[in-house]
Amino acid sequence: MSKKIAFQGEPGAFSHAAAANVFPGDDFVGCVTFEETLQAVQSGRADFAVVPVENSLYGRITDIHHLLPESGLFIIGETYLRVEMTLLGVPGARLEDIKAVQSLSVALGQCRKFISTNGFRTINAVDTAGSAREIAQKADKSVAAIASRFAGEIYGLDVLASNIEDADHNTTRFLVLSPTEKLAPQQGKVKTTFVFRVRNVPAALYKAMGGFATNGVNMTKLESYMVGGAFTATQFYADIEGHPDDISVQHAFDELHFFTDYFRILGVYPAATDR
Repeated sequence: MSKKIAFQGEPGAFSHAAAANVFPGDDFVGCVTFEETLQAVQSGRADFAVVPVENSLYGRITDIHHLLPESGLFIIGETYLRVEMTLLGVPGARLEDIKAVQSLSVALGQCRKFISTNGFRTINAVDTAGSAREIAQKADKSVAAIASRFAGEIYGLDVLASNIEDADHNTTRFLVLSPTEKLAPQQGKVKTTFVFRVRNVPAALYKAMGGFATNGVNMTKLESYMVGGAFTATQFYADIEGHPDDISVQHAFDELHFFTDYFRILGVYPAATDR
């Protein structure tokens, strides 16, 4: 029986492509917002969700850092998607026919050089895949969409130019979310993601982080953000390489607990091999 996988965006979005890489052959549920994406799993409308957490050009996806810790969902995997921007036109259109390009503002920003070189007018939209759908519906040879090749296949558009992004390292990391906890076995390369808040004492964060250094635990990500709209309440989101059952991680967590008043593990999962 096929599973239902939630993602944010319309069919053909980069999140849809990432979800299809993790769950090939399953059914996909497009959602308008990240809140709706997580809600789809919480309510049972979807079995899993695949959501972006950070991009090599754009940085962290702030909404996910705020929503995930309070969602009650668990991280059970990760995947990386090389974001390749493609110029898509209606069938029969040629590059020299294009006068304007439409896409998500972030996508337009990632293709500034290509847009400038060709002198295109830009049209801001709410989604890359949605732009592809709208361009297909308009059937105007003078307007193209910037989206994924996957979106072009779904909406029957022609590829007029490939890999038009400014940087060839443009990559997005996605998390696989589940309503039930599934800890990775203590073997192979494992990541642990957790959130914490430090006590209101001098140098608490410095001391809390010291345990990871002294125990040789590599921290690959540390993000801070306010909670409850208070400037004095800061929560930290962290990724480490290692399993909670590793002795080194246990010792690091013991020191962390001494300087924190809140701690929660969001997931223990195999590190992606597709980076």
